[in-house]
Amino acid sequence: MVRGYLKPISTLRKPLPSVSFATRETTKASYERSDVCVVPAAGVAAEAMVALCVARLVVEKFGGDSLRELQRNYNGYCEQIRAY
Repeated sequence: MVRGYLKPISTLRKPLPSVSFATRETTKASYERSDVCVVPAAGVAAEAMVALCVARLVVEKFGGDSLRELQRNYNGYCEQIRAY
């Protein structure tokens, strides 16, 4: 089970003071909301982060200097579990 949290999507409800690059005059920042639903993008990022965390835990548990050694350690662990 994975529990994830997201911060609210940033939105400027009240325009902040800014400067126009073209005229270099003081202006107000525009009200813009470009992403109305962050769930699809967050799902992709969360899946990648979970994969990285699981990979780190596999390396921590089974160790090894190479993929072959890691796989050997994993297979030995599986055999040990079956024999138990």
